[in-house]
Amino acid sequence: MTTEINLHTARMMLNRDYDLRDWAEGYLKQKERSAMSGMSDAEFEKHWRNVLPERMHEGAVEAVSAYLNRE
Repeated sequence: MTTEINLHTARMMLNRDYDLRDWAEGYLKQKERSAMSGMSDAEFEKHWRNVLPERMHEGAVEAVSAYLNRE
């Protein structure tokens, strides 16, 4: 991909492509898990449910870019 993606484009792609959305959620969840390594699995799952909408919004561009550039 030669042009950068903006937030609107990334969110639109996530809303239209469920495979991409699932991949992006997993990508962002793994990133969040790394940052919260001190939590137990149960604590993290509860935390993730609470922050999921915010992380999907703020990480949309990063996740879509990572998806498009994966090998």
